Amino acid sequence: MPAEVSVRQPGPAWAEGLRRALPITLGYVPVGFAFGVLAVKNGIPAGLAVAMAVLMFSGSGQFVFASLWGGGAGILSTAAAVGIVNLRYLLMSAAESPWLSRLSRVRRFLLGLGLTDETFAVHITALQEGWPLNAATMYICNSTTHLSWVAGCAIGAFCGNLVNDVRPLGLDYAITAMFLALLVPQCASRLHVLVAVFTGALSVALKAGGMSQWNVAVATVLGATLGLVLSLRQKPRAPEDPA
Repeated sequence: MPAEVSVRQPGPAWAEGLRRALPITLGYVPVGFAFGVLAVKNGIPAGLAVAMAVLMFSGSGQFVFASLWGGGAGILSTAAAVGIVNLRYLLMSAAESPWLSRLSRVRRFLLGLGLTDETFAVHITALQEGWPLNAATMYICNSTTHLSWVAGCAIGAFCGNLVNDVRPLGLDYAITAMFLALLVPQCASRLHVLVAVFTGALSVALKAGGMSQWNVAVATVLGATLGLVLSLRQKPRAPEDPA
């Protein structure tokens, strides 16, 4: 269970929420714009693209959906692919549960609606560093990032016809740069660095070996398993009670 004693005292809830959201919004707006352009070019109506940003709020899931839609895939295969890509949220929810268990079901549900890779990273890092649990801070961060994502998608969907190709703008690298910026603060020990390097290398190797959308999910599960095994081996055993 996480420690109950906080070692840090943040400022107002709204200020801390905006502080956590700022680096995420800087990545969400350009990546959302890229999705909006891609969606329209693949035959998705602009209004539907924005609705996906509001209701789905999953960058990887939306990009997969747009690609399969444009490729003429069926409804069942598209839904299955999006579901598989989003399975990682189960792991994130499990990781946050020791801290959020003190909140009501309604609050946990509302926080779950704003769960993304990036919001998970900033929230779990703050909690592990000893910041007190503040649902308002998390709501403000999640809502701000969601709004920036929707705004980026809307701009791309309705103004994307002005851009022929987003790759020269470097927007396709924005999400990668954002993930790297969120990963570095979490590598606080040799074990974290080892797991991060192992998972990244394994994901690239699986992709190079021909695996498609499964490479990230498989590498994440195996990397997390490695980290768990090594952390358990590092824990000192409790002394035996002499008989």
